Amino acid sequence: MKALKGACIFGQSGGPTSVINASAAGVFMEALKQDAITEIYGAEHGIKGILEEKLFDIRKEDIHELELLKNTPSSILGSVRYKLRPVSVDNTDYKKILEVFKKYNVRYFFYNGGNDSMDTCNKISKYLQSQKYD
Repeated sequence: MKALKGACIFGQSGGPTSVINASAAGVFMEALKQDAITEIYGAEHGIKGILEEKLFDIRKEDIHELELLKNTPSSILGSVRYKLRPVSVDNTDYKKILEVFKKYNVRYFFYNGGNDSMDTCNKISKYLQSQKYD
């Protein structure tokens, strides 16, 4: 199977932990090595950053600064506690996420957090599948 070529977005949500920035560093450093990943974005305040198109271009950051994230406390991108409503109740956020993903050719989405974050990922994944977006 051929890898999809496109951008990736990384977001943080929930309570900051001692490893949330280390996870961000790992994603960013590995994404920089991947030929299939054309752009790397950090979403300011998680899913809200995607909805508001507040994205940081991680490729513009100094590689040594990214390495420092491994030992940096807090949430470098900012966190959020925003729960997507079920798509059957209100699909507005989902449509906007798809619009942003298409605009930036996002093919890889990484979201770090707890149970609500995984719920967000699941909802987005199901919606994107229903829209035939890889």
